[in-house]
Amino acid sequence: MFKKINRSIFIWFLLVFAVAIFVGCGASEPAAAPAESEAADGEAPAEEFVVGALHVGSISDAGYNQAHHDGLVEMSERLSNVKLVEAENVPESADAERVMENMINQGAKLIFPQSFGYLDPALAVAEKHPDVVFMHPAGFKLADNLGTYWGNNFEAMYLAGIAAGAATETNQLGFITAFPIPNILASVNAFHLGARSVNPDVETRLVFNGSWVDPVKEAAATNALADAGVDVVTMIVDSPITIVQTAEERGIYSVGFHSSALADFAPEGWLTGVAYTWGDLYTKLAEDVMTGEWSSEHIRGGMESGFLTLANYGPAVSEETKTLIAEQEEAITSGELQIFAGPILDNEGTVRIPEGEAGGIDLLDTTDWLVEGVIGQTE
Repeated sequence: MFKKINRSIFIWFLLVFAVAIFVGCGASEPAAAPAESEAADGEAPAEEFVVGALHVGSISDAGYNQAHHDGLVEMSERLSNVKLVEAENVPESADAERVMENMINQGAKLIFPQSFGYLDPALAVAEKHPDVVFMHPAGFKLADNLGTYWGNNFEAMYLAGIAAGAATETNQLGFITAFPIPNILASVNAFHLGARSVNPDVETRLVFNGSWVDPVKEAAATNALADAGVDVVTMIVDSPITIVQTAEERGIYSVGFHSSALADFAPEGWLTGVAYTWGDLYTKLAEDVMTGEWSSEHIRGGMESGFLTLANYGPAVSEETKTLIAEQEEAITSGELQIFAGPILDNEGTVRIPEGEAGGIDLLDTTDWLVEGVIGQTE
């Protein structure tokens, strides 16, 4: 009896095993079925969202254009439905309108015209395309479908100025830039005030090149400043590589602007720099446009906003200076330190900010003067 039952169980086991093998093999082909079911139950794939960006220079300039490009790439990596369309080396002329129109023809619903001189062309195109949103850096005009944004670079420039003021041996600093527009002048003033906070004898020599990108003029300006005794140079130009490399060749220090990638070009003379980090903002702007939550406004933020930070320090910056800068950064973000606390005089002796008052982020859009100790003119 035992043998008979054992044989029956064995046959039953073989049948069950055969059925299991058959079912298993048969299930191998429609393995995607559960995923299809999940997709059907979940949300539909997000519709492609085209973002356009036009740059006045190269996106590999280790400066202004690369900083914006890196932020856009970060945005597109976070938002899988974003298609990024970029154009480099676009003149600040009617060509900018043509490039933006071409991006709209490719489906762009959000466009970043990434240069100060693109503002009026962007306003003209925005008027013709009310369903497209434009975000301009540091602009001072708004439209129903055009807003602006910028990071409060004068806060970081103040901190970088501390590094410059501590490093100089000649008490002569140099600042090379393009045009005397408000946010530039505010940064020049803050840089000098930061340097003066640790070295009251410093002077800052200001040079305007009349161009955001001109390597020949930038090299000439750097050499002229070095010949005049400047031993720390900084800048606000789109592609700062030439200035930093020339400073390195002349054996003087440099403070960079726009991108932390610039440090690689001055291994000996690099002090620090202001580095923009646009990824978070660009991601939020794209999300707001997609969800219909975007509204036209001037967006401005300081170091607390995450729009910018200080780049890594070079070997010439002492631990004492690093500690002081960290303390001052904390004081700025907490509101304890007001960079433009009066009384502040301009370089012609006129009181610009009276005692008991302080200039704030509005200086990015209103500054038309140079602080006492800056050698240069605003015209």
